[in-house]
Amino acid sequence: MENMLKDFEVEAKNPSEAAQRRWRKAVTIVKNPRRRFRMVADLAKRSEGEKKKLKIQEKIRVALYVQKAAIQFIDAGGRAEYKLSEEAREAGFSIHPDELASIVRGHDFKGLKIYGGVERIARKVSVSLNEGISENDLPTRQKIYGFNQYTEKPSRTFLMFMWDAFLDLTLIMLMVCALVSLAVGIPTEGWPKGIYDGLGIIISIFLVVMVTAISDYRQSLQFKDLDREKKKIFINVTRDGKRKKVSIFELVVGDIVHLSIGDQVPADGIYISGYSLLIDESSLSGESEPVNVHEEKPFLLSGTKVQDGSGKMLVTAVGMRTEWGKLMETLNEGGEDETPLQVKLNGVATVIGKIGLTFAVLTFLVLVGRYLLEKALNNEFSDWSSSDALTILNYFATAVTIIVVAVPEGLPLAVTLSLAFAMKKLMEERALVRHLSACETMGSASCICTDKTGTLTTNHMVVEKIWISEKIMEVKGNASDDVLKSEISGNVLGILLQAIFQNTGSEVVKDESGKDTILGTPTESALLEFGLLLGGNFDAQRREFKILKVEPFNSVRKKMSVLVALPDGGVRAFCKGASEMILGMCDRVVDSNGESVPLPEEQEKNIADVINGFASKSLRTLCLAFRDIDNTSSENNIPDNGYTLIAVVGIKDPVRRGVKEAVQTCLAAGITVRMVTGDNINTAKAIARECGILTEDGVAIEGPEFRSMSLERMKEIIPRIQVMARSLPLDKHTLVKHLRGMFGEVVAVTGDGTNDAPALHEADIGLAMGIAGTEVAKENADVIILDDNFATIVNVAKWGRAVYINIQKFVQFQLTVNVVALVLNFVSACISGSAPLTAVQLLWVNMIMDTLGALALATEPPNEGLLKRPPVGRGVSFITMAMWRNIIGQSIYQLAVLGVLNFDGERLLKLSGSDATEVLNTVIFNSFVFCQVFNEINSRDIEKINILRGIFDSWIFLGVMVSTVIFQVIIVEFLGTFASTVPLSWQLWLLCVLLGSVSLPIAVILKCIPVGRDTVKHHDGYDALPTGEERA
Repeated sequence: MENMLKDFEVEAKNPSEAAQRRWRKAVTIVKNPRRRFRMVADLAKRSEGEKKKLKIQEKIRVALYVQKAAIQFIDAGGRAEYKLSEEAREAGFSIHPDELASIVRGHDFKGLKIYGGVERIARKVSVSLNEGISENDLPTRQKIYGFNQYTEKPSRTFLMFMWDAFLDLTLIMLMVCALVSLAVGIPTEGWPKGIYDGLGIIISIFLVVMVTAISDYRQSLQFKDLDREKKKIFINVTRDGKRKKVSIFELVVGDIVHLSIGDQVPADGIYISGYSLLIDESSLSGESEPVNVHEEKPFLLSGTKVQDGSGKMLVTAVGMRTEWGKLMETLNEGGEDETPLQVKLNGVATVIGKIGLTFAVLTFLVLVGRYLLEKALNNEFSDWSSSDALTILNYFATAVTIIVVAVPEGLPLAVTLSLAFAMKKLMEERALVRHLSACETMGSASCICTDKTGTLTTNHMVVEKIWISEKIMEVKGNASDDVLKSEISGNVLGILLQAIFQNTGSEVVKDESGKDTILGTPTESALLEFGLLLGGNFDAQRREFKILKVEPFNSVRKKMSVLVALPDGGVRAFCKGASEMILGMCDRVVDSNGESVPLPEEQEKNIADVINGFASKSLRTLCLAFRDIDNTSSENNIPDNGYTLIAVVGIKDPVRRGVKEAVQTCLAAGITVRMVTGDNINTAKAIARECGILTEDGVAIEGPEFRSMSLERMKEIIPRIQVMARSLPLDKHTLVKHLRGMFGEVVAVTGDGTNDAPALHEADIGLAMGIAGTEVAKENADVIILDDNFATIVNVAKWGRAVYINIQKFVQFQLTVNVVALVLNFVSACISGSAPLTAVQLLWVNMIMDTLGALALATEPPNEGLLKRPPVGRGVSFITMAMWRNIIGQSIYQLAVLGVLNFDGERLLKLSGSDATEVLNTVIFNSFVFCQVFNEINSRDIEKINILRGIFDSWIFLGVMVSTVIFQVIIVEFLGTFASTVPLSWQLWLLCVLLGSVSLPIAVILKCIPVGRDTVKHHDGYDALPTGEERA
């Protein structure tokens, strides 16, 4: 089978167009292309969308880079006139929405000057740059200036899904057969007998279409909900004088938006103020060079990303008045890439479809051949009537129905069903899957490279220790307030508070109740909280000093620096960040009197010991330093040396509850956990030991050391690396690349910063943090961990494995039905000249094995046993030896039972009378259905004997089983005229159920037959976990 599926292989992430086109070409037998390929990328539409996108980007590039010539042309010809509506005037606005949008879209700096700059524009849209808009004005602003929403394609209705389900070629052929049957049957057999066969097929087709459409429609609603979640972006704005987070969709013209590193610019706007604001416009213009935004270049475009710095902007255009709005229409053209399992199962469906088509044609030829031979032997060859036509029509309907059953159209669609169900459940468990294939790939993850802060730890930070004035002090909340103040002199306290309040990217603001609230990262918040504890006043400090320049913290610099003008006219630089780095930049230290004195080498070693002491107790360490600068220099450059050390701060960030257990679960599941952090190596080692990541034979390494290694040395040490500290995003990227390339690992990587984007993109599964993560990180991720919790990552792995194993269960179940239905009808046609299962019966069997089977098996929740087996390696056969063993074993049993009943049933069951054949055929049909019901229960576990474990947790499975049995009783007992069945005695019902239930002990015997396992030897010597005990 694997050799036949060579063309059906694509990469899970960023598949090549050649591979996508190759498998599409290889799919030859498709009953319903519209439904089968609904969840497959439309490459033609995608290409069209790409062309549209390039046109818009070219237009934007012209606006950005040829603006001077355009503005000169506008000045020569006069500006366009806009007439403001009376409604807008009455609301207090004095600028037309299109006029306002055109200023930013055209980067019309001259026009902005004519209007009087950002302050005058703010007045024209009736907003204060300090207070922001009033919440009460939202409806008016949305009515006049528009909503921040983009044009979306209308949702597909239920009727559309019904039409898609009906466009199945075999169902259309059966419908034609049914109509011909009615046309011939009524004149020959009279009313109502002449309508039964045709009407039975029509009702069956209607049922198949309804059940299929309901299943597909429910899936589409699930994907729509997930899509809505993906688009949720929250941004910081000032409204009614208070900072708050609002959804990007609630943004209006006039809003004051606060931007920081990694944010997406949510609308077009004008820069108000900020520091070192660097914008990446590549998503909009296609240009890779970032743009500095400042007073002289103040235009910000929706959809661009903040690469560095921070700033405030005034929103001037939203929604479809922005170029991003027009671009958004093209982004989803062509749909999402298909997953490897969908492609693989398209291949399986194609191979089996070809076999099924061959059998169907042979069955039809054999049936017609035998019929013609009988007519010839009885000398009736020249005597033809409408009943002969009906017989041949029924043979044709049977052959078509064999194709319905034999072409497993539901296989690739079962993957979509399973993924939709898993994604919905993961959403409830705080994980948002952005790409379908990620959920599938996560089941094969063999390595997780995780951040420390916020993922393994709580991200609720407090200052616990501080080294200052040459002594270490414990910080115990408000209780230590007076003690700290008495221990630290006034001068030292003054410079410490300056370093805390001036050099911060966070703010202290009043909430709605008037209490102080800190907005910012957890580390910054911990420092600000400590400053407030010492009696500092944030607003007073900020008013007293003027900030000249800011270099925000990022994971490459590992420090934040600020240049401020002192009240007495001097200039001072403050710096804080990674302890060893800042200590290396210092040649002086603040003594107990607040004086800057030289830092001797011996004291520097003592301070390094203090840092290591803090770190070994799992504390994050930061150094705070300052330097007074000669302000005769005209350039505002922040120095990189000559600083005076103020303090070393130890911040406690406790390990999350349940992380140690989650790490142990990963190790038991054959998933290696590696911590990659920017923190001090001693802090990292202490936390890693607490989490159970760092073992005695494991290696903890620092980024600079890893970076400098040769490729041979890396190959030797990478399998043993468990902790990488003081790492740069580039180190994470290198580690991921080598784990995948050298060792064939399936790697999941967590990331939260803008600079993590390359590693998230390189990994098999990129996991972005929902709380601490930037928009750039989320956009490059495959899964967003909404609660930033490592235990949630383990849940994603568990559901990923559940998807894979559920699809295997369904494939095993469906292939068994395929084999039995094909062989039974073909052999019976060859030997007896009739097929024991009619078209209506086969349509019902098809519904059991296709839509209902997928619903029952592909939506089973994961059990804990899934995480006690090794991950599925790259290149392992999807249909395993154990599956083939079960398929062949169950098929042999079912064919033996049904064959005996078909050829010798009347004698064995002592059936006599005129209806003996009808009773026997009903028993065969009933036994066949119950064989499938019990085999569906068998398929709940491919290798273990206890197939009932957790059955009551799967209410969908139970619901499908009960519904199938109830409907089977109704078909046999009450719908005989349509389904060609007759009511059975209780003894025959019991016999049918017993014959079906024998497949349970057969499954036990089969599972005791040893078969070769597809295992991949792990690069660090890890082998598949023993499964002997668990087989039961």
